[in-house]
Formats: sequence, C-alpha cells, structure tokens
Amino acid sequence: MAEEKYSQRPLFGGAISSLFPDRFQDVSNVRQVPDHQEAFVDPARDESLIFELLDLKPEVGDNGSATWFLQDLATEQDAEGSVLIEQSGVVEVPGLSYGNIPAVVTTAVGQMAISKGRQGREAQNTVRVYVANLRLKGVSTDVLITAYEPIHINPLSESASTVGAGIAAPALQSGHVPMVEVFRVAVSSFKVNDWNLFGSGP
Repeated sequence: MAEEKYSQRPLFGGAISSLFPDRFQDVSNVRQVPDHQEAFVDPARDESLIFELLDLKPEVGDNGSATWFLQDLATEQDAEGSVLIEQSGVVEVPGLSYGNIPAVVTTAVGQMAISKGRQGREAQNTVRVYVANLRLKGVSTDVLITAYEPIHINPLSESASTVGAGIAAPALQSGHVPMVEVFRVAVSSFKVNDWNLFGSGP
C-alpha cells in the first residue's frame, strides 16, 4: 500500500484547512486563480485539487447538488462526452454547522474530456472528476472541493510533455495514494477555523 506524507494545509489565509498529500503544490498565485478559489497540483501526475467558495445557490436542492455543480463545471469547461459515474445522498456534517443551522454534503463522480488553459478541443484529455459540495447554510456558502485525475493524456496536450501521452499510470504503480482517497480525506478533514471569513464571526 502506498504511503504518503499528509499535512493539514491552511486555505484562505488559514481561515479554513484540509488534509491532503504534500506532493500537491499551491499554484493559486502562479495560475492567478480567482480570490474565491485555491488550487493545488501534483505536476508529475497532472492531478489537481481545487477549493472554491461560492454564494449558496438556494435554487439548487441539496439532493444532487454536487451533480448539478459537476454538470455546471462540464459546461463551463466546454467538456465533451461528460458522464456521471456515481452520486451520493445528502449527509449532515455536524462539525460545520453554524448558528445551529446544519451543514450538509453531497458528492458526485464524473468523467469528461477537457483541454487545459487555452488549448482547443484537439488537445483534450480524458479526466475523472470528483466533486463535493459542502453547503454551509448558516453562512449562505456553497463550498466546492473538486479533484481531477487524468485517465488518458492527449499527445497534443501540454500535459504530455510532463506526464507522457496515453493512458495515465495508476497512482499505486507510482507509489502514490489514488486520487479517490486523496479526495475522500480532503473532504472529511475540511474544517473552518475562522468563521469571520464569511463575515459571520461570533
């Protein structure tokens, strides 16, 4: 079994934290991601983990909310061949409740073909996408945790020069924990250290 060094990583100035492997580098400043996002990448495997804070979408029901965000992501990234592999039911998260208002989480897993940056459709990679939607209703916030795992790297993609084209090597074969496990731990360890981040401190 692969063993990796995990650390509780500070997010959004330490107001939030989550546990995931040290091999994931913070690229939030390099990629100039929006303020409401923080992105971490393992360049050697072209795997990424993104944390995003959004205004709560009251029109989206709790049941299937992660699936809704997964489909929204596919549309936003102009993905092709998007398929839903699985989705979870709604689970309450007592540790993330605020002001006696319960928080809930749903997850979804999909597969789609997307291109990196400004590369066109001819350079699309096939990726598995894991999405968790943590609904912090007490502070009217939808938290999205999204993990990307390459399945097939297109020879024309910029990833090919680093990772190599073709079927991506399984994580365990490379001595790493599979992305599904990285995602599970990141979601289950997610915690809010300072509710002032949402303008709702005690």
